Amino acid sequence: MENNREEELPKPQTKIKGLHSRKGVTVTEQQSINELTSKGYGQMENKELLLSFYEALYLLDRGLLEIEGHKGHDTDFQELLQSYERTGENVWAAYLAYRDLRSRGYVVREGFGSGVDFRVYERGDYSKDTAKYLILSVQEGKPISIKDLTNALTQSLSVKKELVLAVMNRRGETVYYSVSQLNLE
Repeated sequence: MENNREEELPKPQTKIKGLHSRKGVTVTEQQSINELTSKGYGQMENKELLLSFYEALYLLDRGLLEIEGHKGHDTDFQELLQSYERTGENVWAAYLAYRDLRSRGYVVREGFGSGVDFRVYERGDYSKDTAKYLILSVQEGKPISIKDLTNALTQSLSVKKELVLAVMNRRGETVYYSVSQLNLE
């Protein structure tokens, strides 16, 4: 995974409007839905686009999204992060990995079980090819069990993807390590 190129999502004249829900943030305006889905954001549900919390946090942080919260007031970054933190214990590390990968120009989609946080597509491959990488996010100093790491590696090998460990260090930077199987014969 290379280290260049900022994601090219133009700043709209007006911010994309979303509504905070238990599952994430929903977007209903069709032009916004088209723009976001073309860049690999969200999941369609009942003619609405559901942004996951990490997608919404990223877009909110970039100044592209405005979120109407409960009782009609706008949801800020901190409120959304607190909602996201209720869903799991490793959300900050996962968000930082997501933000870093998106800022490098990768399309990042939700992972699929066994502790895998994200699927990452090579630049220009989204909607043309499958994801090349599976990302497992961890925080430096927080242990991960060998069983969890083995499960993630087994899953990545079974779907012919490269497993990458995204480690958030104490300075908040994300460092990436490729994980592979070692056969001792």
